[in-house]
Amino acid sequence: MCFFSEVCRLLMFFSGRFSLVTDLRFGMRGLTNYCLSCCVNTLLQTFSATWELADLLDKWEAAGVRAASSNVPLQLKKVLADMKSDLPQPAPHHDFLHCLDRNCLRLYVQHDADEVFLSILNLIQQQMDDKNLALEIHNLYKICVETYLQCLECSSVQTHTSYLLSLPLHIKEDRNSLEGCMASFFEHQELRGIDCCFCEQCGTKTPSKQGVKLLSLPRILCVHLKRFRNSHGYTRKLDCRVTFPETFDIFEILKGAFSPDFVQNDCKYTLHAVVVHSGTAMFGHYTAYVRRWVNKRWYYANDSSVKQVSWEEVKTSYGGHYRPTAYMLMYRRDSREQEQQPEFSS
Repeated sequence: MCFFSEVCRLLMFFSGRFSLVTDLRFGMRGLTNYCLSCCVNTLLQTFSATWELADLLDKWEAAGVRAASSNVPLQLKKVLADMKSDLPQPAPHHDFLHCLDRNCLRLYVQHDADEVFLSILNLIQQQMDDKNLALEIHNLYKICVETYLQCLECSSVQTHTSYLLSLPLHIKEDRNSLEGCMASFFEHQELRGIDCCFCEQCGTKTPSKQGVKLLSLPRILCVHLKRFRNSHGYTRKLDCRVTFPETFDIFEILKGAFSPDFVQNDCKYTLHAVVVHSGTAMFGHYTAYVRRWVNKRWYYANDSSVKQVSWEEVKTSYGGHYRPTAYMLMYRRDSREQEQQPEFSS
């Protein structure tokens, strides 16, 4: 992955277009590609665009934390603060990368962005000594779901409550839309024949249907577009097109996907970050589009290089053969609370 990014960097340099660009007015800084760090660099840009996370970390008094060099939330707090400053050079993040390395997210290794994202959130839970704040961070991304299994003979239902920190969506090998992928995730499946499940009420295996219902939605909805397929020991990437909107109302997309216990009223979401993957499953590079809260403008972060872009350019990550493809989408739930979010000063 580092080789891929270095080739791109050299091509830009020799064409006269290489630059370490940062939008200093709004605290948008790049990050050096260090030891195959493009995956982490990209996630840091999405975390930086999630002001709710930085705000919670700022409230944490971490003076007494032991083994500070190995504490992921402490190092994340530091690097997010550095990313908001107005210095022209890329933000220093070597300490954060080495901290991840000490927590088994190794340097010089190609990582999957969704796996690293989930690992960072879990390490925050484990390593923050303020468990209430750790829970608030966890809840920023927490999607509560109810899985159910209904017997088609007696109609009895078994349910189980669990949660997700990102919504994993299967995509088809042609054309897709985010709305269609989400609807497919919540469609029920019928289990018959050898797939029949045991029904306690009937006392035997019976045909049944299973599915997932939403119990609650988070402030930050992270969507994982599952573009990688494993078969016969080989991993390949699906470059097929997946369209996604800048804003959507989840009630309009997922009618019938809500549990009777679902009580939220406002479920309108606005996109604020896109994790983009270029290349193949074994030879690729991560970049990010992020929408800054302060000026509502989109930026493209490619390691050290940061530039302002339009929504039309963000849509080029829908995908297609030999094109960069959106891999993770970060949506923020709209609410009146956002009107009170202070503008960050450099």
